[in-house]
Amino acid sequence: MADIIQLLPDHVANQIAAGEVVQRPASVVKELLENAIDAKAETIKLLVKDAGKTLVQVIDDGVGMSVTDARLSFERHATSKIRSAEDLFQLNTKGFRGEALASIAAIAHVELKTKQEQEEVGTTITIEGSEIVNQDVVVTPTGTSIAVKHLFFNIPARRNFLKSNTVETRHIIDEFQRVALAHPSISFVMYHNGSEVFNLPQSNYRQRIVNIFGPKTNEKLVPVNEDTDVLKISGFVGKPEYAKKSRGEQFFFVNNRFIKSAYLNHAITAAFEGLIKDGTHASYFLNLEVNPQTIDINIHPTKTEIKFDDEHTLYAILRASVKHSLGQFNIAPVLDFERDANLDTPYDYSNKSASTPTIEVDRSFNPFDAEKAIAPSRSNMASSSSFSGRKPASTAGWESMYVGMESKGTKSTQDFSEMQFESVESTASLFGENQMTSKQSSYQLQNKYVLSAIKSGMLVIDQHRAHQRILYEDFLKYITGKDTVSQQLLFPLQIQFSKQEHDIILNLKNDLEYAGFVFQNFENQMVEIIGLPINVPESEVSIILEQLISDVEHEVPDANFSAADLLAKSLAKSLAIKPGQSLNQTEQDHLVNSLFACKDPNVSPANKPTFITMTVDELDKKFM
Repeated sequence: MADIIQLLPDHVANQIAAGEVVQRPASVVKELLENAIDAKAETIKLLVKDAGKTLVQVIDDGVGMSVTDARLSFERHATSKIRSAEDLFQLNTKGFRGEALASIAAIAHVELKTKQEQEEVGTTITIEGSEIVNQDVVVTPTGTSIAVKHLFFNIPARRNFLKSNTVETRHIIDEFQRVALAHPSISFVMYHNGSEVFNLPQSNYRQRIVNIFGPKTNEKLVPVNEDTDVLKISGFVGKPEYAKKSRGEQFFFVNNRFIKSAYLNHAITAAFEGLIKDGTHASYFLNLEVNPQTIDINIHPTKTEIKFDDEHTLYAILRASVKHSLGQFNIAPVLDFERDANLDTPYDYSNKSASTPTIEVDRSFNPFDAEKAIAPSRSNMASSSSFSGRKPASTAGWESMYVGMESKGTKSTQDFSEMQFESVESTASLFGENQMTSKQSSYQLQNKYVLSAIKSGMLVIDQHRAHQRILYEDFLKYITGKDTVSQQLLFPLQIQFSKQEHDIILNLKNDLEYAGFVFQNFENQMVEIIGLPINVPESEVSIILEQLISDVEHEVPDANFSAADLLAKSLAKSLAIKPGQSLNQTEQDHLVNSLFACKDPNVSPANKPTFITMTVDELDKKFM
């Protein structure tokens, strides 16, 4: 039998490796930024066009590469980071596999320009699909510039799997923020389609967080610092009152490398237990420094997963450190069961000296003296007015209680037929006539479902999904019809957003105005609102916009995607009545009638069923 096993060509092997290393344009951004950091750059520029599909370029002022290094950098498993397998447990660099540039060059057009400080001229290399097209001498500043163009040009199937520009840009920004947060001592600049998105100068960690997420973030941060033999923690957590429904501001860095860890995230959640509402997530920006020998980074090509030698110890230290910081800065409530609040001195009396209380006593007062009890003198009344005892009951003249009972003239008996009594015999029925004659058409079960009778049986309606469908069609009609009505606010509502969140709201401004929002100002990452849709309460505006931003960032658009449809879905999801909310009879009937007046009452905007039917036959079978 002929031999069937053969070695794959290098360009095929590189394309296979690219499937693990390069999943989307954001993966290219991450690898190139980390290479620039390993090159000891002080200033890094990121240029992106068409969400990275057309161009991803990273320019740094690092040490640069020689002619030989520039050529070898695109070979598989060629790296300057490690020399042996033991070096994997002493890593102080971002990269170590030697696969990134080779994988990127296999599926894109790459142009490299690099120069070392001691050299007069640099080197430029052009590669298309792993094939070197050109190598020449070039005049370029010290450092390295790598431009990745036409990503996945030779793998159309992979290119078709990419999402919309909005989603891909969101992933690129996420990767940029993670790298920038881990290295506040390096200056970062990002441009997208020629416009500046971020300009982050060298700063401390707190300033870097504020520069990325907006000036309002500064008042939300609580510092966390802990230094032990096992773990060193530094960074910040968000105050409980600023917890969000989305997970956008949760960052763990281990030895300046961003990681994802559900186990450590649970430690933060446990520290905030009882301080934040269910379904919300606290923000945190925490740097963890551990011995490199106690962790294993070589688990996944993205290097975002790490194995720890002793996760339980890290969990306990992290949870205790966060709780300590929340208590130290008076964020968490403290219960002192031994303190008596009645003994606390009011602020108004803190500087006053104590004085002897004056008490006036009527020493001649006798509670058993009938005359004084009935008609005390003026002096006694004046002196006894300060007496705090209970006034004795008068026993004199008890016959006066029956004065008027005798009839006028010679009658000695009372005509009781003319008297009015306080208690009158009630002959009314236990149930009112309205309650007995009215017919209840719907019922609410567990404050979650609405039951309604039909000819064939009954309907079981999910009130949350049904209300979503009703609001969705209403908002869609308002946005597309452009005839909505707004309610003006007495005082303008100002909400602070981060740079990318502000851009999302700005892009949706027209659709939001058609939905009923009225904006007055969009400057300095501040949104000023002076009008709201009729059914939007002012207290929930920030929550609604936050949910809208999250939906836009994580939406997976299809061919029929439109901003108006997404906006209508997001507003309906935020404003729909929640499970557990009690509805009266009128509200139940209105919900049922409005649902079946919709164009598609069967499913919610998320294509989930809004109701089910149970026929009489199905109910009969339950009793057989």
